[in-house]
Amino acid sequence: MGFLDAIKRWRLARQGLSSGKKRRVHAESVTMQSLEFSVWVRFALYATFAVGTAVLVLRSAQNSIFSADPLMGTVCGFVLALTAVAMFHVGREASCRRNSRVVLVLGGMLGHLAIVRLTIVLLAGESMPEMYRLLLIPFALAPMLHGVLLGRSVGAFSAVYVSLVGALFVPSNQTVLFLVTSLVCGMTAVIFTSRVFKRVQLLRAGCSVGIAALVLAILFRQIDPFAPMEMQLVMDQLQVFGLGCAAALGTGIMTALLVGGLLPVFESIFKLTTGITWLELSDLNHKLLRRMQLEAPGTFHHSLVVASLAEAAAESIGANAQLCRVCSYFHDVGKLKKPEYFIENQHDGAENPHDSLTPTMSALVIIAHVKDGVDLAVKHKLNPRIIDVIQEHHGDSLVYYFYRKAQEQKRAEMEKVEKGLGNREDLPHVEEKNFRYPGPKPRTAESGIISLADSIESASRTLRKPTPAKIRAMIDDIVQARIADGQLDECMMSCRELAKVKESFANTLRSMLHSRIDYPEDKADKGTSGGTTASRRVDTHRLVAPPLDRDATRGGRSFRPDEAA
Repeated sequence: MGFLDAIKRWRLARQGLSSGKKRRVHAESVTMQSLEFSVWVRFALYATFAVGTAVLVLRSAQNSIFSADPLMGTVCGFVLALTAVAMFHVGREASCRRNSRVVLVLGGMLGHLAIVRLTIVLLAGESMPEMYRLLLIPFALAPMLHGVLLGRSVGAFSAVYVSLVGALFVPSNQTVLFLVTSLVCGMTAVIFTSRVFKRVQLLRAGCSVGIAALVLAILFRQIDPFAPMEMQLVMDQLQVFGLGCAAALGTGIMTALLVGGLLPVFESIFKLTTGITWLELSDLNHKLLRRMQLEAPGTFHHSLVVASLAEAAAESIGANAQLCRVCSYFHDVGKLKKPEYFIENQHDGAENPHDSLTPTMSALVIIAHVKDGVDLAVKHKLNPRIIDVIQEHHGDSLVYYFYRKAQEQKRAEMEKVEKGLGNREDLPHVEEKNFRYPGPKPRTAESGIISLADSIESASRTLRKPTPAKIRAMIDDIVQARIADGQLDECMMSCRELAKVKESFANTLRSMLHSRIDYPEDKADKGTSGGTTASRRVDTHRLVAPPLDRDATRGGRSFRPDEAA
């Protein structure tokens, strides 16, 4: 099919009907999609995890709780693994939907258990006190990794089951101590990594895990710095305590450093994005954003305002605010291909290129910015979530302005035909589908928020003398129109969340569209230029503020050409 498409493009290019180029698209292969959602692959992963856990328990320490009956220990490990799989499948449906997430969660747990088992084996042959052996085990590895990548609930799930299974590896006299320490350290890691935006926060989490392990060692009297002793043994006791502190804190910090180093690898393999990466992507010095500042400054300013609206709205309902900010920066990047065709980039007095185009052609140019945006995003290897928002931020909504203009032109031609001044066969054919974006509709809460913020920011430019009542009425009208058109059917936002989003939009817009105090004129300070110092100060300030009213059609109603509703 690719070869045939290439031949067709070559023929059209020879006839002057095509440029011979093809836009890049963002789509996963059919094979990968089938593997990603295959039920058989998922159950094969479950079976691999259960068998791997049983094998690790079978080869546990000789003096472990099931050292006298290895077969019973293997059965116990297998049953615990099956319980973990059942709980994961039933209670973690969002994480279980993709098989790659199953590999990440269960594979991470199995890797954690293997590292714990290896650490116990290596330390068993060393001549060191038992308390150090316990403090040198990386209890927080899998919980911290899963907490950062997949959220607090998955991290807590991981902490519970690696603690239960890991307790079968250690000597029987340390089973309870291992179980409690592993649970506390794992939960500490999950709590301190629930909202990580900087890598230094991982180090703080590692230090917290080390402190928790040290406190538990003192409570269980593995380290007893307050025990009565002879004076000559004080220095030895302090040295033992210092080594214990170093072991606990060092293990926690090394675990955090290991997780920090593994994050980019796992993000790339499993197509995940952490708060750390979103913060890095919010840098406005990205090549595409720099181009937008220079070539389409109006679009760049529009994107910044949309980012502020979307971020505040996402915060109000607990959605990913950093994702909304970054995706808003890039959502209109496709306008770089033809920036002069969008009203925000047209200078006052400049010719509007849409004046020389038919409504159908104008709609095609406006709609094309979505496909052009995907093309640029794929070319510059942007995050897949950003590409999804570029595709979804208009859904399959109608380019109403040009659709209405085409209908008006058709009615005018019909009147000429009825008067005998034209031919009925020459009437333009107006179909609604030719004026709709290709979609898909917003499929996440963040995508739905950005879609609404984009339309609301565009419409806010048409408000004359905005008041809180006008702003709220405009927001209600746009949201109701989007709901009636079915654009929010797939974005998983409840009515209560939508109400909070609208309230956030209203608050943010009120602060952006506030009025300024008109400074009184000071006649004593009038200069030879005919203006006052105060008036010049006010005029300069007003030049900084963006104009609220822009006209796409020169003399018509203020409207943005890419307004969806």
